Amino acid sequence: MQPSGFDRLAQPIQRWIWQKKWQRLRDVQEKAIPAVLSGGDVVISARTAAGKTEAAILPLLTRVLAKQNRDGFAILYVSPLKALLNDQHRRLESLCDACDVGLHKWHGDVSADAKARARKSPSGIVLITPESLEALLVRRGREIRFLFSALEAVVIDELHAFIGTERGMQLQSILNRIEIECGRERIDRVGLSATLGDMGLAAEAMRPGEGASVTLVHGNDEGNGLKLQIRGYIEDEPSPDVDGEGQETEPGETESHGIPPRVAYDLSRFLRGSRNLLFAGSRQRVELYADRLRTMCEESNLPNEFFPHHGSLSRSEREDLEIRLRDDPRPTTAVATTTLELGIDIGDVESVAQIGPGFTVSSLRQRLGRSGRRAGNPAIMRLFVIEREPGRGQHPVDRLNLGLIQSIAMIECLKEGWCEPPEPSGFHLSTLLHQILALILQKTGIRPHIAYRILCERGPFRSVGKGLFADLLRCMASPENQLIEQSPDGLLMIGGNGEKITESHEFYPVFATEREYRVMHEARILGNYPLDSAIKNGETLIFAGRRWLVLSVDDATRVISVRPNRGGKPPRFSGNGGNIHDHIAEKMRQVLSSDEEYPYIDRVAGELLVGARETFRKLQLEKQSVIPYGDGVIVFPWVGTKKLNTLALAFLSREFKTAPFAFVIELQECNVDGVDCYLKAFAQGDLPSTEALMEGISKPNIAKFDGFLSWELMTLVTLRERLDIEALPGVALRVTRE
Repeated sequence: MQPSGFDRLAQPIQRWIWQKKWQRLRDVQEKAIPAVLSGGDVVISARTAAGKTEAAILPLLTRVLAKQNRDGFAILYVSPLKALLNDQHRRLESLCDACDVGLHKWHGDVSADAKARARKSPSGIVLITPESLEALLVRRGREIRFLFSALEAVVIDELHAFIGTERGMQLQSILNRIEIECGRERIDRVGLSATLGDMGLAAEAMRPGEGASVTLVHGNDEGNGLKLQIRGYIEDEPSPDVDGEGQETEPGETESHGIPPRVAYDLSRFLRGSRNLLFAGSRQRVELYADRLRTMCEESNLPNEFFPHHGSLSRSEREDLEIRLRDDPRPTTAVATTTLELGIDIGDVESVAQIGPGFTVSSLRQRLGRSGRRAGNPAIMRLFVIEREPGRGQHPVDRLNLGLIQSIAMIECLKEGWCEPPEPSGFHLSTLLHQILALILQKTGIRPHIAYRILCERGPFRSVGKGLFADLLRCMASPENQLIEQSPDGLLMIGGNGEKITESHEFYPVFATEREYRVMHEARILGNYPLDSAIKNGETLIFAGRRWLVLSVDDATRVISVRPNRGGKPPRFSGNGGNIHDHIAEKMRQVLSSDEEYPYIDRVAGELLVGARETFRKLQLEKQSVIPYGDGVIVFPWVGTKKLNTLALAFLSREFKTAPFAFVIELQECNVDGVDCYLKAFAQGDLPSTEALMEGISKPNIAKFDGFLSWELMTLVTLRERLDIEALPGVALRVTRE
């Protein structure tokens, strides 16, 4: 018989497990221990709280203990959040003590003295963020071999949070630079994740070009079951009043904070008196819901149980709430953005609530895993979906109740075990620009061909050829940018503006904070709009409940100039924000076209579903995808965000007045026959040129260093990463065939 995973662990680790009174190893641990002990790259995937950290660390420590008396850090543990590292330090402290192995935190909140001690005598495990690791390479380039040449492995926690992102490309590049600096062909990488739509693609993302050699481990711990409900609400309905005996009386309360009263009442009813997470969306909505629920506690003469948690709050505010959830027996509900979505240890919460459908199934799965961790307690999740009161003249998009339909579609995807696969790798020129600067600083100057070999030939930027790399260098050295310059002997050096950028602590992160643009009509500010995708002059913007024609977009001042646009009342469900996958859009169409009943939706949601299906059939959307509306038409392509935006830009290039929102495109001052004619042309390959497609489009700095890229480079990035030109004929053909 093969030895069990426990039998293969070092004796100090076995004793620690006995002391912890574990009854057995988890399924993912039994599978991962032999894979990690054998060496090589490994991706470990299992549900939240299934023991993935121990699945990696226990066998890695066994390897470390077999090779004592080696100078340098033995395990590099990389995590996307400082709070996660603090949790892991607390979690691993007793294990490392039992093994007599050092354990070090290394991030922005750790003192310089603690870091200096770790640098002087590096050993054991170091817990670090990508940004702190970048700073270490840039500032201490000469020490990298001493610190990391003895590394046994790199553990990448929350791997899904890095895949396909600028931050993920930075981490891949950093790890590659460490291997080169230490003279190592490769250092083992172990990725941990609870949500991976395609583990093969995840393996390729973790080790570019060598994904086939990565060992995949998937845990089958089934957990404690799931209780799920989607609750529907009508926006203008009054809330119930409750008498002294807890019985509902006649409605009387009006809407407050923009939150339908019945939603607030039900949130309080379901969440008060227990420990929960409530994901409310944006920071503004988090504050509104937290304040409304706090007010309801005060009105009932009860202590407050509802507290906001988002990135704009101070670290101490967030940590106090995390500690209260984990260690304090008092009832507590954290009203959060995505900040509590990842694996920060907040103990076992009784339920998870969410306002609206969200944007990804992987996020939904991650949030669901925060509940039901205690043996015998199922995970509980409630989605609160708010739709508009049906009425005459209502926009067809609102009559389809797409918020509810998207919620159902995502739950069905979750039940099927599907979640979004990693995005194919793009050019990521913003991050490559950053890595060129970082590499110059690390090496105190480098020749262009060596930088290309490190970053592109061996590194993660393999889609960038030598010609494009040279164009990027010329762009960085241009008089407008002056990020780099070249010495007489050919070395790349930091330029004048480059010095200003790289001297700041803000240089090390490659991710951009949310950029809001002011929407202005003449001299009047209408409000702020989060611009996270390309906007073109002539496009119709749905904002503040009205339609606006985009006149210009000024990226330098972050101003969108608009004027009122003709058209009827815009849809409430504009769907702004987030990047929806094609599979979800197609699943939504299936929900609308079928007669299937869903046992997890409540009565109101059921009635809204019936109304949506009636509208779907009345508009004959099962047979056609282009319908007349007002003085124009609405196109229903049933595709994800990237393809929808591509089709919208194609229409704009043909001089259509275009308004893309949610899952549809509205075209004004046209008819069905005219639109169908252009769709057939697209389907036959008569596509707009790149110049026509990009003409007049704004250049929002979506990635952090996009602002330094020339228009030509930004065009390449937009076409490769943010649009899907190749899919346009197929999308057009499908729409014309309906």
